[in-house]
Amino acid sequence: MDARKVQVLFCLLLLLVVRNTSQQSSSKKRNSKNSKKDCANSAAMELLKEQINNITLELNLLKEQQALHTVCLRGTKIPGKCLLADGVKRSFHAASDHCAAQGGSLVTPTSADHNQQLLNYVRQSIGPAMHVWLGVNDMVTEGRWVDQSGGGVRFANWETDVTQQPDGGSTQNCAVLDVAANGKWFDESCRQERASVCEFNIV
Repeated sequence: MDARKVQVLFCLLLLLVVRNTSQQSSSKKRNSKNSKKDCANSAAMELLKEQINNITLELNLLKEQQALHTVCLRGTKIPGKCLLADGVKRSFHAASDHCAAQGGSLVTPTSADHNQQLLNYVRQSIGPAMHVWLGVNDMVTEGRWVDQSGGGVRFANWETDVTQQPDGGSTQNCAVLDVAANGKWFDESCRQERASVCEFNIV
């Protein structure tokens, strides 16, 4: 093969390589553009999902606040809490479930002042001779009274002048506030049916 034919063949091969490289480069650019678009779309979708989640959380918070305001209008407000009395008599567990279904828990006084406010509210709302369940029990360990979260009770107002409460042993594991005894606490069988007061935390 003479030099001229080799040169022509070399030129043709060179043209084919350049053309193929050019096509690959153009294809990469298209893929790169598509990839950038995909990334941008993916980022936009993630941002949109995050915004929807935030709006949902805010909406749920507003619903909760509205429910609490409704509870406070029907019940009474004390610092940090709303109380809602219920004169329907239920067992301790049924009363606890009833409060939980509304987003609250059985009332647990944490100070003498709180206990007095609860006493005044119960006396006015459901009557002067009522026993109401408290969110206090010693079901797990006899003699270790805990609130509904399982934490130790910070305040207690047991009746100790006449009956030396709590005195029921393992048969009386749930606490009640006795309105007639001026807000003193007694232990009773959890199966007894008593009125109740639900408490709801507010900001």
